[in-house]
Amino acid sequence: MSSVRPKLKPETPKAVTGWATATGRSVWLRADGSWTEEAGLLGVFTGDEAEARLVAALKQEATVTDPYFMEVTADGKIAGRETLRESMRAEPTLSFGGAA
Repeated sequence: MSSVRPKLKPETPKAVTGWATATGRSVWLRADGSWTEEAGLLGVFTGDEAEARLVAALKQEATVTDPYFMEVTADGKIAGRETLRESMRAEPTLSFGGAA
C-alpha cells in the first residue's frame, strides 16, 4: 500500500523512508540496503538508483510498511516541502505537551 506523495525529479536527492512493520517506528534505508531508525544514517539516492531502491523496498512488506521517497540534501539533511513532517518523524523524542 502506498500513499500519494509529490513526485520528485530524478536528479533531486532523496531518501527512502517508511515504518518498521514490526514496531511502527520510522525507518530509513541506508546506503548499504539495511534499515535504520536513525535518520542521520540514511542513504541519499538519485536517478535510476533511487527508483530501484524504492522498488526493492516496496517488496519488503515483512520489514517496512509504505516506503516512499522524501527529499533530502546531497549530504542527507531533510529538505523540501515536507520538511516539518519529516523532521518530526526523524526525532521521536519530541514532546508536544500533555501527560507522558
